[in-house]
Amino acid sequence: MGRDIYEKEIIKTQLKVKDTLVGIMRIGDVDYISLTDLARYKNPLTPGDVIIKWMSNKSSFDFYCLWEELSNPNFKLAESHEFKNDSATQSFTMSPSRWIKETNAIGFVSKRGKYDGGTFAHPDIALEFASWVDTAFKLHLIKEFERLKQNESYQKKINWSVRRELVKTNYKIHTDSIKENLVPTLTEKQKQYVYANEADVLNVALFGMTAKEWRDNNSDLDGNMRDYANILQLVILSNLENLNAEMIKQGIEQKDRLQKLNEIAKNQYTILQGNNSIKKIEELDNKKLLEV
Repeated sequence: MGRDIYEKEIIKTQLKVKDTLVGIMRIGDVDYISLTDLARYKNPLTPGDVIIKWMSNKSSFDFYCLWEELSNPNFKLAESHEFKNDSATQSFTMSPSRWIKETNAIGFVSKRGKYDGGTFAHPDIALEFASWVDTAFKLHLIKEFERLKQNESYQKKINWSVRRELVKTNYKIHTDSIKENLVPTLTEKQKQYVYANEADVLNVALFGMTAKEWRDNNSDLDGNMRDYANILQLVILSNLENLNAEMIKQGIEQKDRLQKLNEIAKNQYTILQGNNSIKKIEELDNKKLLEV
């Protein structure tokens, strides 16, 4: 866990709690609640000060520190014990960013950004904070949070990731192969170009166009071409990523790989049409779409 939570897929939504909009950021399988938005209920102008005041309170510190000890295997106990010794003093001050940096905490998430930045916290911690802000406000938050968990549109948004997971299946293998075999002599800017270029090798091999060409032809749609691919195409794409990685290791030139991948894509499309396992995934995916 630890800093790995920042690498997980993020899904965002909002709750309306007593006329206050509260951001929810789902990371992995946990819905983190915006402490910044909760703090605005108490102080609309400087919510950050409210969070720091709460975190600097000894009873609050004991709570979120114990939460980390129970929930975070990578929590830095030695550092937290040093803070615990200071927490009883009047001069003790703690902020989310400091706590995360010094202890590898996962109960808080600090994000920068003018519109979607701020401090988020695990529901256990967020509800404790909300209780400190206002007990009645906390009860309203619990009610709206439970309603969100039962919301079909939100669940669809979560389950939609089943399509993206197929794309991601061999992504790390693919990108690691590019880094090890193509990137070493390039600048950072060129490395980014190589990634995009290699992704388009797969796009052209399977879809017959680059990502940019698809966007130009579908400017009215959100997302990218892979979001609109069917399950069979995503399965083939996942297979192509593996094969392309192997050909990169073998030093095969890009133009030759493109031609070979295109031939393989056509062959797999013929073979996998009607495959029972793919049909089951398609049925599950179609069911989720119908629930919207």
